[in-house]
Amino acid sequence: MRPRFPHPFILLLCTVVVAAALTWVLPAGAYDRQPDPATGRELVVQGTYHRIDPAPVGPMQTLLAVPKGIIAGADVIVTILFVGGAFALLDKTGALGRLVSSLVGRFRRRPRLVVGLMCLPFATLGALENMHEEIIALVPVLLVLSRGLGFGAVTALAISLGSAVVGAAFGPTNPFAAGIALRFAELPPLSAGGLRLAMLLAAVALWIWWTVSQVKNDDVHPEVGPVPVATATGRDGILLALVLLPFAPYVYGVLRLDWGFNELSALFLVAGFAVGLVARMGLRGTAEKFLEGMAGMLAASLFVGVARAISVVLSEGHIIDTILYGLATPLDDVPGFLAAGLMVPMQAILHIPVASNSGQAVLTMPILAPLADLLGFSRQVTVLAYQTGAALMDGVSPTNGAMLAMLLAAGVPYERWLRFAIPGLLLVSIVGFVGMALAF
Repeated sequence: MRPRFPHPFILLLCTVVVAAALTWVLPAGAYDRQPDPATGRELVVQGTYHRIDPAPVGPMQTLLAVPKGIIAGADVIVTILFVGGAFALLDKTGALGRLVSSLVGRFRRRPRLVVGLMCLPFATLGALENMHEEIIALVPVLLVLSRGLGFGAVTALAISLGSAVVGAAFGPTNPFAAGIALRFAELPPLSAGGLRLAMLLAAVALWIWWTVSQVKNDDVHPEVGPVPVATATGRDGILLALVLLPFAPYVYGVLRLDWGFNELSALFLVAGFAVGLVARMGLRGTAEKFLEGMAGMLAASLFVGVARAISVVLSEGHIIDTILYGLATPLDDVPGFLAAGLMVPMQAILHIPVASNSGQAVLTMPILAPLADLLGFSRQVTVLAYQTGAALMDGVSPTNGAMLAMLLAAGVPYERWLRFAIPGLLLVSIVGFVGMALAF
């Protein structure tokens, strides 16, 4: 009998304990930091790593890290609740079922075409605004769609989670990955834009091919409600447009106005009530259904908070810089082309304790970008290595609370997702390595 991975909640709690144990094993250390005037972030100063007094995290601190992590992730948690409430409200109107029914009915004879087409909007939103946590609320709908096409839950996750991760990794305008990494590597925004756009198109095409080629092997078939035999109405289209509308101003706000999750939450609060009122539920009915939808997202949102507890423990134990130093130092002593290639697995490994894309860019770029100068290759290579290693790792990292929440919602065991996602992401990573070679 094949051993099973623990429940995602247990997996996250165990990872918090492992992180605490590491603070007793690894030496505490720190880099000097200096403020970045434009962003207010603290930047690592290369060559300043030094040992500091040990700060091992004890049992009580470990327990306290969980509520601290939930508090630290409050903005993301609220977004998941509000987005989930809005989409649950749309589902209560019956519009979502009728829209899915119409889509399945129209393309039932070409289901793989639907799978490929459905990957595109998720990859686009990933490329534009790092779409990730927002997908949790969509998993039940995607399950119904995938089952209606004759496929399973792994396909539903590949369409959404997988496509968004690939888009986010290679999106030239993703402010939380490429954008912030370019800034802290001291490169112009959108530099090497043509190369990056070509990489995005190639990576998404490869992921779509991988997803479509594997639908026949999707053996996870959760029980979902049958796709209703109904025709979508004009009002259904309006209701869907209302619940999707917040993404348009949010993408603009992320790119131009420095918006974050709080702004998205506010937009979905308005969208949820708009859906209820247009569906003639009234204020009281809308509020009740909205709260019911939010309740259904509570466990998934808490996963994100518990995942944050891991970084809380590592920060309090002062070993994040030690981990970075241990991974980056060996790169000084190898040839340039080999050092560039090794940056990818280094970034992937570091992304397990440092689950934030933007946080990892701020942590690593001030160290690796000057290293590229010393070794004689372009700083652009270090940014592409970060995107290929860290950003793609979001698709499989055991410390990614949002991903684990999606797996739980879809009924897909973690080990089953790994069997599908790891080969696909390794295939896509070839695009990253080719891009690095062209930018060398």
